[in-house]
Amino acid sequence: MKSLIIIGIILFGIGGLLFYLNDMAVDLRVVYGSLCGIGIGLIIGGLVGYVSKGSAVKEEQIRRELKQLQHEKAELEKQKAQTEINRTY
Repeated sequence: MKSLIIIGIILFGIGGLLFYLNDMAVDLRVVYGSLCGIGIGLIIGGLVGYVSKGSAVKEEQIRRELKQLQHEKAELEKQKAQTEINRTY
């Protein structure tokens, strides 16, 4: 995601630089606008991807912790049952 943001910033910078250095040529405005548009799109896409990946990682970590706690609870219940069986004999 970070590479998308860096590439977007580079493209946006190149588009803006070419636009202002080339005396604002009418026939190349489409190229400059496209470079800037692609740059902005990559920046926004990279940010959205970075945020969604972070939230997905947090959710997965919570699921893993919950599964671990359930496993530990089952083990403790099994141990408790074993100790009660041993007490009765």
